[in-house]
Amino acid sequence: MTDGRRDKILDVLNSINEPITGSELAKMFNVSRQVIVQDIAVLRAKGINILATSNGYYIPKPIQNNDNIRTIVCSHSGYKSIEEELKILIDMGAKVLDVIVMHPVYGEIRCPLMIKSRYDLGKFIEKVKDAKAEPLSSLTGGEHIHTIEIPNEKVYDIILKKLDEKGFLIKDC
Repeated sequence: MTDGRRDKILDVLNSINEPITGSELAKMFNVSRQVIVQDIAVLRAKGINILATSNGYYIPKPIQNNDNIRTIVCSHSGYKSIEEELKILIDMGAKVLDVIVMHPVYGEIRCPLMIKSRYDLGKFIEKVKDAKAEPLSSLTGGEHIHTIEIPNEKVYDIILKKLDEKGFLIKDC
């Protein structure tokens, strides 16, 4: 049954466009969350690109329209600034796909975020604070890059303006 369950987990992950938590998968398959964690580890070991985000597991799908994907480079420090920056993005209708830092030794470090709503943001901030985790950007003095999906160019221009007004945007990159 283990391989059958893993195949079904893979079917679920391939059929959805948003992350799903280990707890949700555990309920679906009537097993513990730890069993799901083990199943995901086995699937990853088989070479399946399953990402774990603060919102759950997902398999990245090819981006259909690259015209709506942008990167922004920002710098700030502290949880309050992180929350403020991300609120600007999601309140304007952007989906925050990831955060990237360019580490001087390890090179590019990229972590999926998949934040598209205040609810997602609240869960993310809560997890960071509960874990007493340092933001990834603490490795680079606050500098970081976000890949975002935007609804249109007008919104992107407004996002840039708002980030610049807050002093978050790094323009000369």
